[in-house]
Amino acid sequence: MGVLDNILMALASLKANKMRSLLTMLGIIIGISSVIAIMTVGDSLTGSITDSMSGMGASNITVSLQKKSSSSSDSGGGGRVLMFGPSSPDEEDLISEAMITEYRSLFDGRITALSCSENVGSGTISQAGVSGSVSVTGVNPDTLTVEDLDMITGRFINEKDNTDTKRSAVISDYLAEKLYGSVEKAMGEKLEVSLNNGVQVFYVVGIYHYDTSGSMMAALSDSDNLSTSMYVPVATAKKITQASQGYQSVTVVGATGEDVDTLLSDTEAFFTSFYTHNDSYTISASSMKEMLETMTEMLDTVKVAIAGIAAISLLVGGIGVMNIMLVSITERTREIGTRKALGAPNLAIRIQFIIEAMIICMIAGLLGVLLGVAMGAGVANLLGYPAKPSAAACALAVGFSMAIGVFFGYYPANKAAKLDPIDALRYE
Repeated sequence: MGVLDNILMALASLKANKMRSLLTMLGIIIGISSVIAIMTVGDSLTGSITDSMSGMGASNITVSLQKKSSSSSDSGGGGRVLMFGPSSPDEEDLISEAMITEYRSLFDGRITALSCSENVGSGTISQAGVSGSVSVTGVNPDTLTVEDLDMITGRFINEKDNTDTKRSAVISDYLAEKLYGSVEKAMGEKLEVSLNNGVQVFYVVGIYHYDTSGSMMAALSDSDNLSTSMYVPVATAKKITQASQGYQSVTVVGATGEDVDTLLSDTEAFFTSFYTHNDSYTISASSMKEMLETMTEMLDTVKVAIAGIAAISLLVGGIGVMNIMLVSITERTREIGTRKALGAPNLAIRIQFIIEAMIICMIAGLLGVLLGVAMGAGVANLLGYPAKPSAAACALAVGFSMAIGVFFGYYPANKAAKLDPIDALRYE
């Protein structure tokens, strides 16, 4: 008998015992569908986060103040080791305007923007009985490039705003439409923002477009209470928070064609040179590229770990296949004896039942893939991410299910091949 004959015989056997075959396949179907669903949701989540972080700028470099774990300095001829610095940096520890000015001059042509910010906090704005939530951040003009904001009308924060007594603010079109009904009506309006340190007054000078389609916070938050960013001059933010002059972190955007890794190394070396004799703090620099790679690796590890746990059910499915093959061989003992009496070698009998086990697992694998893709796409769409089923994962799942058929089908097939034809023919 050829391979095709064995396949047709296997299909006929499955057709003759439909319910038993379906129940046998169920373990494989559940295992494969679980793995494919997890992989689909994981790939969709990874792809969405990757696209979102890439949109923030692959050439962005974050320069941050970092506490030293240990340091030493000479004091009166003796060594001193400071294991832990102060809980918060003093003004002389911060990244100063002088450092930033010198950096801009030295790296002119290699960078396109350097953003400085000061977080004010979350607040609420009320207008004609309607309220909206905002996250207030003090920024400099370069933040427009770093955040890649799409200005609809008006302008962004400029240098003059940092010295002007009239407090400027840039809000989202979402907030403008919610509070005033339209973007046009919001321009120039007075905003009274309730913050932790009291009510602060601002005036709208510009409105940017807030994209909710790729926002994870928009997907997880109640749309009626969605909090969007409100930008104010950084000097104003420091007055409100009474913060020290200087910054704990700044963001640099590399020029087009500039090697990000080289720029990161040179930037870190530049700022670190100012902290050589600082016992408590130093500077660390990281790029969006590094963060993206780290995030992708972490998500892939979690995805594989969960998929591995789900794949344990395939073991149960494989045992079910072995069990049903043993039952099938017992029922077809006379058939096996007849074939052996007619000259069929042990190898032919063994191949017949291995192929039958593989067919069971292949059909179960295909059904599991279809179910898994449907489940994964449904969950991904429910979370607001585009479904991204992996063709390679689907093909691997079907191949793996067939391998399960070979592994768990070999023992029953080998038992059938070793049957004595005389005993098999006498079997009732």
